[in-house]
Amino acid sequence: MTGTSSTEHGPAIRTEGLTRRFTRREGLKRVTLTAVDDLTVTVDRGESVGYIGANGAGKSTTIKMLVGILVPTSGTATTLGRAPLRERVALVRQVGVVFGQRSQLWWDLPVAESFRILAAVHELSADDERSRTEELREQLELGPFWTTPVRQLSLGQRMRAEVAAALLHRPRLVILDEPTIGLDVVSKQRLREFLVAERTEHGTTLLLTTHDMGDVQRLCPRVLVVDHGRLAYDGSLEGLSRLVGAQRVLVVDLDEPAGDLVGIPHTNHLGSEAGGLRQRLAVDSDATTVAAVLAAVTDRVAVRDLAVEEPDIEDVVRRLYSAQRDPTPPPSY
Repeated sequence: MTGTSSTEHGPAIRTEGLTRRFTRREGLKRVTLTAVDDLTVTVDRGESVGYIGANGAGKSTTIKMLVGILVPTSGTATTLGRAPLRERVALVRQVGVVFGQRSQLWWDLPVAESFRILAAVHELSADDERSRTEELREQLELGPFWTTPVRQLSLGQRMRAEVAAALLHRPRLVILDEPTIGLDVVSKQRLREFLVAERTEHGTTLLLTTHDMGDVQRLCPRVLVVDHGRLAYDGSLEGLSRLVGAQRVLVVDLDEPAGDLVGIPHTNHLGSEAGGLRQRLAVDSDATTVAAVLAAVTDRVAVRDLAVEEPDIEDVVRRLYSAQRDPTPPPSY
C-alpha cells in the first residue's frame, strides 16, 4: 500500500504548551528561569512569519527546541511533521537555520570550500551543487570573497554567506536569526528581495527573528510577539502598529529654514531642529504613504534630503505591554 508521507502535510511548525525552564545557581540558591512559557502557535507551510520580541524574550530558545537542539521541559513541538529531537537527522535535511552569532561555515577555509563540504553533507548531486551554488553566488553577490577564508570576512559578508549556506539544499523551512545584521542598505534590500523570490518560487516557509523592523515589514505579513517566553500578539504587523500606535517617521532636511510643517494630511509634526532646517513627521501608514507625504511637503518647501525611521521593535513590544496594562487609544493624526 502506498501513500504520501505524513510529513508532507500539516503545518510547518506546531507547538502546544511548549515550555522550557532553566535552573541556575545564584549564591547558595538554585533559581528556576522560564525562557519559553506555554507557547501554542501554528505556522502553515509557505508562510513568512516574524518572531519578534526584546532580548531575552525566548526567541532563540524556541528555535533550538524546534530544530532539536534543546529538549522542552513540557509541551510539544513538531517541525515539518517531525518530532525535532527524535527525528533530528531527517529534519536537518529539510531545514536551514542561521544563528546570527554562530557560524555553520568553516572559520579557516575559503567560503567556496565550506560550500563544497555542506553540499557533501546534504548529499547533493554534482549537477545540483553546481547549479545551486552558482545561483546563490550570483543572487547574494558572494563572488568578490568566494575564495576568502571566512575569518577574514566582514560581518556583512559573512551573514550573506551564512544565508546562502543555509539555503544551499533548498530547505522547506528556513529559520533566520538577525539575517541582515551588519549589512548596508543596498545589501539588505537585495537579501530581502532574494528571500521573497525564494519563497515565491519554492514555497519555502520562513521564520524570521530580527530587531530590524524593515525586515519584518518587507518579509512578514504575520508577526508573533513574545515577551518573557509568552505569546503576546499573533496577527498582522499593521494590526500591531494600530494596537500600540507605533509610527514611521519621515525626517526631512530643507534647503532653507521654514516654519513647522503642520497640517500635512495624515501626519503628526513631532518637532523641528536647527531653526526649522530639519523636521520630523510621524506618518499614519494606514491612511497614506511616505511618497504622498513627501509630495505634500515638497509642495510647500524645497527638500534637500530625507530619511525614514522605522519603529524600533523593542519599543513596539514595550508599547504592546503598556497598551495591555493601560488600554488607551493610539495617537490621532
